[in-house]
Amino acid sequence: MFQQLLLTMLHIKIYSIGWILGVLLLGLTSCKPPVPPTDLSKENIIPQPISITATGNAFVLTDDSDIFVEGPEELKQIGQYLADKLNPSTRFDMKVASTTGAPKSGNIYLTLSADPQLGEEGYELNITNNLLKLAANKPAGLFRGIQTLRQVFPAKIELSTAQQGPWKIPTGVIRDYPSYAWRGSMLDVARHFFGVEDVKRYIDLISYYKINILHLHLSDDQGWRIEIKSWPNLTKHGGSTQVGGGKGGFYTQEQYADLVAYSQARYITIVPEIDLPGHINSALASYGELNGGTIVPEEGRVALSKPSRDILGAKTKPTELYTGIAVGWSTLRVEKEVTFKFVEDVLRELAALTPGPYLHIGGDEAAATKKKDYITFINRFKDIVKANGKIMVGWEEIAQADINSEVVTQYWHSQKYAQTAVEKESKIIMPPSTKAYIDMSYDSTTKLGLHWAAYIEVDSAYRWNLATHVKGIGRENILGIEAPLWSETITTMDDIEFLAFPRLPGYAEIGWSPENGRAWDEYKVRLGNHGPRLTAMEVNFYRSSKVPWIK
Repeated sequence: MFQQLLLTMLHIKIYSIGWILGVLLLGLTSCKPPVPPTDLSKENIIPQPISITATGNAFVLTDDSDIFVEGPEELKQIGQYLADKLNPSTRFDMKVASTTGAPKSGNIYLTLSADPQLGEEGYELNITNNLLKLAANKPAGLFRGIQTLRQVFPAKIELSTAQQGPWKIPTGVIRDYPSYAWRGSMLDVARHFFGVEDVKRYIDLISYYKINILHLHLSDDQGWRIEIKSWPNLTKHGGSTQVGGGKGGFYTQEQYADLVAYSQARYITIVPEIDLPGHINSALASYGELNGGTIVPEEGRVALSKPSRDILGAKTKPTELYTGIAVGWSTLRVEKEVTFKFVEDVLRELAALTPGPYLHIGGDEAAATKKKDYITFINRFKDIVKANGKIMVGWEEIAQADINSEVVTQYWHSQKYAQTAVEKESKIIMPPSTKAYIDMSYDSTTKLGLHWAAYIEVDSAYRWNLATHVKGIGRENILGIEAPLWSETITTMDDIEFLAFPRLPGYAEIGWSPENGRAWDEYKVRLGNHGPRLTAMEVNFYRSSKVPWIK
């Protein structure tokens, strides 16, 4: 009797334990596994956002996720851009659809807002464990926010082949907007020509870091790179070669329009430059009537084209094509009215092709032009640009002329000229050659680049302040930053990438992020963490010893 009672009690105890274990097991199998803690503020975002509030959870992108947009048709294009970035590595085949109000859990939601603090390019990225919401006042802000979103996903999101998930990002809120309106890079396609696909590649890379200006240097002594229908020999002859004597090239007007459209889709403004009145030999070699006795340096001479007659009937000879790298020896002639017909035709056609507000007329290194003539040139160029509905931009030397608040001046080395421009109420773009010229070599062992201005290592490129770099020029005088890449020594896209990266992300941060939040010791860690991202995007970047790169 006692033994039977004991067995009964033991059976009940075992049954109870089994029932409890069963309930626990049912709970584990019927609920999502707990998400380990995450910290959005520890993400390595470049440029550094204005504010990040972390909430310690995670959003997980799955094969059920899609992208929903609320707003004008333009937002669908932005949503498709995001899908095209996320789909190759995730293989989720995310679709883009319109919505009214927030979609269900697990999706991405792009919408417009009315937040005065965000301005034209700012955004708010609100990530919960249920929804990823990106809001901005303007479509440009959504596009900038997408670049941040790409950077909080694992670096392998940038690969073009299928990768293993999970695709998890930390939750929290990022609020962000730029410090300066002009955040640019200049690409010199005149000394060495780079084709449409290379320029598109560069546009994609700079847009990743919220650059919003692409300044294209379209003409120089060595080559003319944009088709001008009223002066066809500019490209037929003047665009036929490049530094070193290799085959040149040029953009047809249709190709240039394609580049403009491509950049617009990435909210980048193209600023075309025709360098005047110096750096002009490719035009003088194409049309003898423009020449007034310019002598091409012995080093770099090519062949003569046929003599021609100017409008006044005086027989003149075109110059020889030039493939060297000397500067300051070519000039237009102020006494020839054909000069101004030429300039008017070129700027008129270029303005018609360029929806952005700016035309850049160069104006630098005109050593062969008499000062009086130079001032006359710049004053007339200013009127021609204005007559075509554009804002004139020129290098710092234009400060000698009668410029005003309707003209933008680009500083590169003369503090005197920059200060004079400010006195004349011209806004300043800041690409100091000793800090921001990305054609400068990193150090004495760098095979690419020059070093006439300085050797510019990655830390030197980052450690300076726009608003204090030139005495007497403060934040209120500055439109923004630019990083010019002159192409005397580069011939391939790999060369472009090597000199631009990893310096360009730092210039982007100088232009976007507040100065009081920037420090090299902190930034270099974030930059080092971008190594895998640059590798995933197949960027040929310089692995500076100043940066703690992660594998």
